[in-house]
Parts: sequence; structure tokens; C-alpha cells
Amino acid sequence: MMGENAATKNHHHHQVSDLSIEMPPQQGLSKCFDDDGRLKRTGNVWTASSHIITAVIGSGVLSLAWAIAQLGWIAGPVMMFLFSFVIYYTSCLLTECYRSGDPITGKRNYTYMEAVRSNLGGVKVKICGTIQYLNLFGVAIGYTIAASISMMAIKRSNCFHESGGKSGCHLSSNPYMIMFGVVEIFFSQIPDFDQIWWLSIVAAVMSFTYSSIGLGLGIAQVAENGKFMGSLTGISVGPITETQKIWRSFQALGDIAFAYSYSIILIEIQDTVKSPPSEGKTMKKATLLSVIVTTAFYMLCGCMGYAAFGDQAPGNLLTGFGFYNPYWLLDIANAAIVIHLVGAYQVYCQPLFAFIEKWASQTWPKSDFINKNYKVPLPGLRAFNFNLFRLTWRSVFVVVTTVISMLLPFFNDVVGLLGALGFWPLTVYFPVEMYIAQKRIPRWSTQWICLQTLSLACLIISVAAAAGSIAGVVLDLKVYKPFKTSY
Repeated sequence: MMGENAATKNHHHHQVSDLSIEMPPQQGLSKCFDDDGRLKRTGNVWTASSHIITAVIGSGVLSLAWAIAQLGWIAGPVMMFLFSFVIYYTSCLLTECYRSGDPITGKRNYTYMEAVRSNLGGVKVKICGTIQYLNLFGVAIGYTIAASISMMAIKRSNCFHESGGKSGCHLSSNPYMIMFGVVEIFFSQIPDFDQIWWLSIVAAVMSFTYSSIGLGLGIAQVAENGKFMGSLTGISVGPITETQKIWRSFQALGDIAFAYSYSIILIEIQDTVKSPPSEGKTMKKATLLSVIVTTAFYMLCGCMGYAAFGDQAPGNLLTGFGFYNPYWLLDIANAAIVIHLVGAYQVYCQPLFAFIEKWASQTWPKSDFINKNYKVPLPGLRAFNFNLFRLTWRSVFVVVTTVISMLLPFFNDVVGLLGALGFWPLTVYFPVEMYIAQKRIPRWSTQWICLQTLSLACLIISVAAAAGSIAGVVLDLKVYKPFKTSY
């Protein structure tokens, strides 16, 4: 049973939850347990918002100035507003799918896949699971690349400062990717999604820190230039060919889609929220708050970055300000990115970890290696549940993502491709189809036609963005040598 109960709590609670799922709702009967027999959820609007902001205001924000440079002053901001509206609307549809039947007492769907199974069923469940978990795997690679770029930027800025710009300061990204991987192996041992709320809040604060610095430096650069750079239609044909202009515009759409994508973990976040009020109400508030905050930040960072650099806007905004003064401020910003990505990596990977562990537990129920927990006492803290399978498989996962990152360190193209591949199916198609099935919206009714039109338009954007990003990767591979020692 692929993906069932993927966001399960640690194995200590398996027996409780598996025996209790079929029980009738018993809300209010216990102060310790929810209606499904699990320990009471404690999440609220603020923790849910911090999870979403951690997932959304990721490294994607740094590529938005480049994306707007490809599209120009008209199409760039318009596309960002359109994406924010679509994300908010489809996320509200998706929150309705957390419970099947009654929105307050209906059966809970713990994961995105389970929601698809309850509402659509059939082969769509496997298609959804494949796309979702491949996307989560890809995000881990993208975040490893982004973290190494920021760590290299700190090292290079200090190197430039010390040598007065005389040294070339060539570095390899590989040691930094390995360092990031080692840190992630450590944090990956946190057993459950609901136990990383503190990491999410730290990461959300960090995302505001580096976005604010990028915004401030953009404003300062505009003031220094004495004018707003850029044009209404974006980067002009001349430095690049017409074909490149088209591919880059498509890739820019993928970058914007990636910057907004968090639907793939929305149900998992909703499963951490307490009730009453109903989880759907709480998540709609958290979604609205998060989308408003992120759109405001994205518009400011993307537009000020484009205004500062015009057609020369870099793929990563913070690397565009050079390595000179205020070099310490850029160091703080890049350090904040690294800390944020440590948390964001976990927010995205915990659902994937839980899915594999649940599947392994069901496949080999008698294996001590997979199912046995060892209590490790921690001074001043509660005992930590140590599990050999969790230690082994999560460590292998981090190692594999790190090695792939070392082979393909193209931040912009990887970001665009991930955004394109995950956007339509997970953010639009499945939420729309599940909502239609759940609310029994009649075929060819006005609402049905509007929803299907939205889905078709987003499919066209996704295909175009994927094509643009693949073209970018192909161009990069022509000049790239794997494991090259300096950049």
C-alpha cells in the first residue's frame, strides 16, 4: 500500500495509530489523543506559516531578479502575481482534501498521496507519489547546490578582501557540498515532521534576513546608479539570440514556479495542526498569510534586483554585488542562506523519509533492524529514539543527493526544471481534480469549465518552463566537466 500513512510518527506509535484509524471520532474524550488515536497535534497558524515560509522563501527568491530580467518590467511582475494567486487558490482547494467526508470529523488523510487515494484512487495515486517524491528528491539536490554556492561566496569574499582583489580566489564547490551533507545527515535523524517546528522557525527568520539584505543592497545599488535599470520587455536580443530569449523566458517561468511551490508538503504540514477550529480553516489562514508575505518579499527582491542590475541581473542575486564592501554584510546574508537551507532541506525531506520508513515497516514487520527503537538518554532532555534503519537509509539518501549535486551544480537550470516538473501536477492538477471529486461538481458546469481551464493554462506554462530549463541544462553540459576543482 504505497505511501499510506507516510507522515507517520515514530515506530513507537505505530501500534496505537494503526489500531485506532478505524475507530469512530472521539474528539474531546481525551486530553492527550486526537480523534484518530494519535497524540494531540499542537500546530497552529504561526507554526504552519513558518513551515510554509521556510519551504517557500527558499533559495528560489535569489533567482527572481534573473527571472524578471528575462521577462521585463511588464510580464515579470504580472507573472509573479498570477503565480501567487494560483498557488493560493489551489492550496485552498487542497486544504479541503485533508479530511474525507465531513470537514471536522471525516477520516484524516495524513499525506498528499493518501488524499489522492481517498478522492481519486487508481493509478493516479502511484503517478502522484512518483512525481511528489521525485520532486522532493530534486529539491534536496537543488538546496545542496544553493548552500554550496553561498558557502563559496563567503570564502571568496573574504579571500578578495584579504588579497585586495589580486587573487583569483578559485574554489571548488565539492568540499562545501560535503560539509552541507554532513550537517544534513545529523539533522535527518530527527524522527518526525512535527518535531522540526523549531528548525522551521529559525529557517524562516533566516530567510527574512538574507532577503532583506538582498533588498537593501538592491536599493543601495539603484541609488548609486541614479536610475532604474531594465526595460519593459526584458533582456534584449543582441547579446543573446532570439531562440535563447524564448528559452530563457520559459525557464524564468519555471524559476518563479519553483519559488512558490510548497503544495507538495501542504497536507503533511496540515497534519501537524490542532483542532478545533477545523484544520482547513487554520491552513487557509496560514496559506493566505504566507502567500501575502512571500509575494511582497518576492516582488521587492525580484524587482529591486532587476532595477539594480538590469539585463545583467545574476542567477543568484547575492553573488551579483561583487565581493567587496560591505563584504561582511554579504557574508551574513550568505550564512543566513546556508542556515535556512539546512531547515528547508528537512521540511521537504521529512515526508519522503516517513514514506520509505512506513513502507519498509509494512514490508518487513518482524525485522528488528527496521522496527526496533533504542532509547538514548540525553542529559536535560527527553530520551531520543534511535533506530538503525533510519540512521542507515537517511544517511545514504543524503550522500546520494550530495554526489548528484557535485555532478550537476547548475543552480538556475535545476531550479527551473524542478519548478516546471512539480508545478502543474502537484500544485494545480491533483488539487483541482480532488476538489471536483469531493464536491461532486457536475461535468460541463460553469465551475467545472473554469477549474479545467485553469488546469490547462498551468499545464501549458509547465511544459514551456520544462523545455526552457532542459535547454539550459544542455547548454551547461557542453562546457561542464564533472568534479572540476575550481570555479
